[in-house]
Amino acid sequence: MITKFPIEESSATREFGMACQRLIPWRGDTPEPPVGAMACFLPAGSASDPDCHAQDEVMIVLSGGGTIELDGEKAEFTANEVLVLPRGKEHVVHASRNVPCTWVSVYWPLHEHQASGTAEVDA
Repeated sequence: MITKFPIEESSATREFGMACQRLIPWRGDTPEPPVGAMACFLPAGSASDPDCHAQDEVMIVLSGGGTIELDGEKAEFTANEVLVLPRGKEHVVHASRNVPCTWVSVYWPLHEHQASGTAEVDA
C-alpha cells in the first residue's frame, strides 16, 4: 500500500521556533520506524530556536537559503543542498532576509533516550 500526503505549512505545528510538519512516523504507522522526519518552514529573516539533541540529522533544503550555526561554526546554504548535523551539537538555522526557507530533516534514532530514566522524546 502506498501512503501519500502533501508537505505543506498548513499541516504544520509550532515547534523549535518555526512551523514543523511531522512526516515520519505518520499517523497509523506500525511498527514504529527507526528514523523520524519533519518538514520545517522558517519565515524570511527569522531564526529557529537553538536545538541540541542526541540524534544525527540530515537537512535537505527544498527552497530558500540562509545560514546555519553549528556549535560555533557558521555556513551559508541554499536550496538543493544537504546539511549533515552530528548529534550533540547545538544548531540554529537563520533564513535569508528576503526569502522563506523550507527543508526536510531526517533524524535517527527516532527517539532520544533521557539520561534520568527510561522516558524518550522526539527531536
